[in-house]
Amino acid sequence: MKRLAEIADRLVEVGGVAGVCLGGSRARGTHSPDSDYDLGLYYRPPLDTAALRTLAAELTGGPVEVTEPGEWGPWVDGGGWLTIDGHHVDWIYRDLDRVRRVWQECRGGRFEIGTQAGHPLGVYSHSYAGEVALGRVLADPGGELHALREQTRCYPEPLRAALIGNARWEAPFILDCARKGVSRGDSFYVTGCLFRAVGLLVHALHAHARCWVVNEKGPCGTPGNSPPLPRTSPSGPRRCSPRWAPLPRRSAPCSTTPSGWPPRCAAASAGDHTPRLRAR
Repeated sequence: MKRLAEIADRLVEVGGVAGVCLGGSRARGTHSPDSDYDLGLYYRPPLDTAALRTLAAELTGGPVEVTEPGEWGPWVDGGGWLTIDGHHVDWIYRDLDRVRRVWQECRGGRFEIGTQAGHPLGVYSHSYAGEVALGRVLADPGGELHALREQTRCYPEPLRAALIGNARWEAPFILDCARKGVSRGDSFYVTGCLFRAVGLLVHALHAHARCWVVNEKGPCGTPGNSPPLPRTSPSGPRRCSPRWAPLPRRSAPCSTTPSGWPPRCAAASAGDHTPRLRAR
């Protein structure tokens, strides 16, 4: 879409919008011709939603519903669904200061899971950091998104340990719960437990690979598209597939990480961010 840069430049002129980032498959180059354009609008309150509605109407040629922050839920703040020049363009709000706070929590090995419409597994807080790491900055007058993106491309080791540790205890626990549901013939409960167990393993396996996961769409795919899995052979862990290639290792630790952290900076660079599990 030729007008993306123009749209991003217009958006950062709106009061409260600090930067615009292209996300999803369009940012990673894995899109299909009919894929949406997901534009993350990183803002600080107060956000001038009236100006956003005016701009949306100008770009689309008619009135468009653009929400106030918080109308879509606690994690996907709000935004609007637009059609511009025949293309579906989604505006998705992200509170920049909240994203920064979540990033600091990630660096400390802390995460939370929030309820959000459209996310049956829930929103893992570190998805905010993953979106910045995997996105493409389109407009950033103050340079904040570029700086944050550089930081988030280094997967925090404390977060990695926390996600793996969480799956090690919770996955067996939820499977035990599923077994009890089987004995009762409670297929609804069993299905939910199994979905939860797979979600835990998806996040743990990608954390092990130092690859960001930003949502639960398409977690079980075809063989050959899996994340790198732990392996005890002398050759070490399997490498990421082309869809999950980590960034090349740097010769020195990232300057933004605490002293003593390993210099492994990983993010899914060219592939889809939806995780793939290999059937075994």
